[in-house]
Amino acid sequence: MNSIIIETFQEAQELISQVLNRENILPQIEAMAKQMADVLLNKGKLIACGNGGSMCDAIHFAEELSGRFNKDRQALPAIALSDPGYLSCVANDYGWDNVFARGVDAFALKGDLILGISTSGNSTNIIKALKTAKQKECFSASLLGKEGGKLKGFCDYEIIVPSNNTARIQEIHGIIIHLLIELIEKELFTSQGENPQSPLFC
Repeated sequence: MNSIIIETFQEAQELISQVLNRENILPQIEAMAKQMADVLLNKGKLIACGNGGSMCDAIHFAEELSGRFNKDRQALPAIALSDPGYLSCVANDYGWDNVFARGVDAFALKGDLILGISTSGNSTNIIKALKTAKQKECFSASLLGKEGGKLKGFCDYEIIVPSNNTARIQEIHGIIIHLLIELIEKELFTSQGENPQSPLFC
């Protein structure tokens, strides 16, 4: 039992080190956060989607932007495509592969940003959602794992966690989500003394 605990923490520690040593990942996080902040500043919204644990990540992302993370500031328009009534309706009538694309078609407007979260990069419903995002002239972003799967290179912004362990990928996705939100808050809401270029203050 103790060895499982130690091994899990060691795996997580090693993966964090790998992420820190990948030259492209940190700039990708920064660029994705900047684009998200720009979308919000331009009165757009962020729409997130994922399956299973990745849906929980999408919900987490949306609730801390629309609710609260670190700062007392105005609510930000971010939603997760996660309503069970909606999902079961679309899955029943159009199939599970179309549940997120249908939501993007319903809610997304030109200039919004769609975030797809998939540890494999091969989830058909996430791929279709991001294709719909492009058709609607939205920005597209993805949090992926393993080698990136079919989604590798598809989105305007992508972050691939270099691991084949789904649990470890999801844990790093959680850290990245918190970083994205923190960077968005720093970009949009700060004291004038901290960042005179900030368009909004809290």
